[in-house]
Amino acid sequence: MTGMAYFRRFRMEIDLSNVRLSQHVLPEHYHFTSWHRSLLDRHAAVKFESFRGEIDSLVFPCLGASSGCQRLMDEIARQKSFLPEATWLVSYCPGGDGPTVDCGTIQGLAQNRRLGAVQNVGVVSAHRGLGLGRALVLQALHGFRRAGLRRGFLEVTAENKPAVELYRRIGFCLCRTMYKPMPTEVTFSF
Repeated sequence: MTGMAYFRRFRMEIDLSNVRLSQHVLPEHYHFTSWHRSLLDRHAAVKFESFRGEIDSLVFPCLGASSGCQRLMDEIARQKSFLPEATWLVSYCPGGDGPTVDCGTIQGLAQNRRLGAVQNVGVVSAHRGLGLGRALVLQALHGFRRAGLRRGFLEVTAENKPAVELYRRIGFCLCRTMYKPMPTEVTFSF
């Protein structure tokens, strides 16, 4: 038998005209790469590494599979509302001259002429706690501003407390609580 579980999600918004978006400097040996279609596979790979085994891969099962992240990234990049200037990859180059490791991703969409939507902020677990998530969000918000948007929003799973707190510190405010249904298997014992 199938039952239903519900995940609590927050919609958080930020007014871009009333917030000071400071530039965040990445730690040494990390760098941003702006969007190019040739980077789609790299964004998808970071998305998968960032979300697999995390609560959001339960809420959105596509995030728990490499092929699902690939499809999702392709769908985002094909949308008319896709904003390359709000889409970034963070990479790490140990020692400054070795092989590069991709470790963070974010995408942005223009919901309309005033509102930008942050999509899938992901940082690979080995690179968390260094301010990369904050830097990615600020880069996307700067991209929204450059595109002439006045507000930004994102949705976050309420149980992801570090992400919720990060967004609050940046200046996002909770504007709505939603519940995402998820079918579950129900077993009965007699």
